[in-house]
Formats: sequence, structure tokens, C-alpha cells
Amino acid sequence: MNKKILIVGGAGFIGHNLALKLKQMGAKVAVIDSLTVNNLYSIKRNEDKVPFPKLSLKILDQRFSLLKSKKIIFKQINAQDFKALNKFVNEFKPKVVIHLAAVSHANKSNKFPLVTFNNSFVTLQNSLESIKNRVDHFIFLSSSMVYGDFKKQKVTEDEVCNPIGIYGALKFSAEKLIKAYGQVYNLPYTILRPSALYGERCISRRVGQIFIESAINKSKIIINGDGREKLDFTYIDDLVDGIICAIKSKNSFQEIFNLTYGSAQPINALIKIIKNNFSDVEVEYKKRGKLMPIRGTLDVKKAKRLIGYKPSWPLEKGYLAYIKWYKNFYKKFFII
Repeated sequence: MNKKILIVGGAGFIGHNLALKLKQMGAKVAVIDSLTVNNLYSIKRNEDKVPFPKLSLKILDQRFSLLKSKKIIFKQINAQDFKALNKFVNEFKPKVVIHLAAVSHANKSNKFPLVTFNNSFVTLQNSLESIKNRVDHFIFLSSSMVYGDFKKQKVTEDEVCNPIGIYGALKFSAEKLIKAYGQVYNLPYTILRPSALYGERCISRRVGQIFIESAINKSKIIINGDGREKLDFTYIDDLVDGIICAIKSKNSFQEIFNLTYGSAQPINALIKIIKNNFSDVEVEYKKRGKLMPIRGTLDVKKAKRLIGYKPSWPLEKGYLAYIKWYKNFYKKFFII
């Protein structure tokens, strides 16, 4: 893949995994990140009161080591700073820009709406302004949260969106803004909607990470609800492959794609896998929050048909791989 690709907010969970794969495929990749949102500086200060900050810092060390070892260009730039972002775009001259900068947690978004707006929406507007009429393709990572409560067992991209809470509302607003830039500036864009991600080097407090860290540290696993609620759990390798499919295919232009495994599983399915791989697992069920939408399966037929997306990591395969990685990582660093 002989392309110059810029990943805005690329030192996060999705971004660094994507950068490594793109570099492996021959792309010239640049990553910019402020390292302040769910990253190095916030973890050092433990602003979000994560239960195992030392473990998160070691995971971040591995992210940065991998990016450095693969000679991926990294610049510490806050995408809220339009001048700094625009200057780097002028220098690097990317052909593809992938925008990932955001607050990636719904509960945090509801607690700190201004922080979320600045990091999720202002950064997007700056990205769009800096690349309009200058790139071949703009890719945005939205979320299944834009749908709100799923009205069907399986939702397609044509489903009416009715987001609940700040996070979903900002993601849906972002989609609208990108479409407007497409109309006004003929910007070739693609919007991708993932769901329930999990995988190596995630510190974003997604459910798959929380369960493993709790089990490995002999802490109680807390589930909001009865555990029968279904999520379309998606392994990071499937998401990365789907983003690459979008980059490679012009069929992705001006389109929205669900990008998940495409088969929701109950949260209790994660617990079953956890109990098969850890001893003395304690689980407590609590009342479910009203601001978290009821979700399920996202239909991925459109992505399969138009861009050749082929998800290949069912939960029983992907989550086992993730657990194996975590155990090896934990054993290596003796984190307590």
C-alpha cells in the first residue's frame, strides 16, 4: 500500500494497532496525538481513577516502543490547536487522513461534556479544515452508539439514529458535519461504526479489558445489568482489517459502514470465557445505567459487499487470544 496516511489521535488503542498494520503493508504512516486523553499524561496523574494505573503505563510503554521500532512518524500535537495541526498537514502532505481523536468512553462524556466536545468535535472540525481540497480520502470512526436503543435484533446503516447521552450525540453530530464537508468541498469520506471493541494494548476501560484486569488482579467483576444483554464484540484485528478495506476501495467513498464482527453475544459469554481461564472469579451484578442504550448485532453485509470486509474473529477465538496476551504481558512485568 503505497500511500501517505495520517492518523489523528493515532497513539490510542485503535490508532497504534492500525498504524502498525499499515506500516507493515508498506504505507508511509504518521501519527499525531496529544497524549492527554486516556493516554500517557492522564494515566500518570490517574485523572480517571483507573484501578491499575501501573499496568496501564506498562501497556502504553509497549505501544510507544512498537511505534518507534517500526519507524512510524510520531508528533505530539493537540488537534485542538488548528495552527499546529495545519502546519503538520502542510509538511507531511497525506493522501489519506483517519480521524480517531476523541473521548472514547460514554460515562466520561456524560460527566465532562465540555472536555468531550473539545476533544471529540473541535478536533474533528480542525481536521476537516486542515485537509479540505487536499486529500484523497477522509475516514472517521463513529460508533454504534449513534443508533441509541436498537429497535431490531440487527441494525443496518439505514436505521434511524436516535442517540442517548453526550457521547452518541457528538458522534452523530460529527457524522453530519463530515457529510456537510462532503457536499460543500467534494471531500471523499467514509464513516465507520464499530462496537464493543477489545484487544491487545487497550487501556480505554472497555468491558473486555475490565473483565480480564479484574480477574488477573483477583478483583470483583462488576456487571451493570443481568449479563444477558448482547453486544457485537469486535476484535481489534477485524476492525483494523475493515479500515484497510475502506482505504483500498473507492466503493467506500461517501458511505457509512457498520464495522463489527456481525453477531452479538451476551455479556455473560465473556464471563464464561473468563471463568474458564482464571480461578476464583467473583462477579457482582448491579443496576443498569439508564444512559447506556440497549444494543445488539450490527449488520455488516454492506461492508462485505462493497469493500470486501471479512471478519474472522468470533468472540470465542478473539477473546482467548486477548486473554493469552494479557497473561503473558502481566507475567513479564510482574505488575501488582
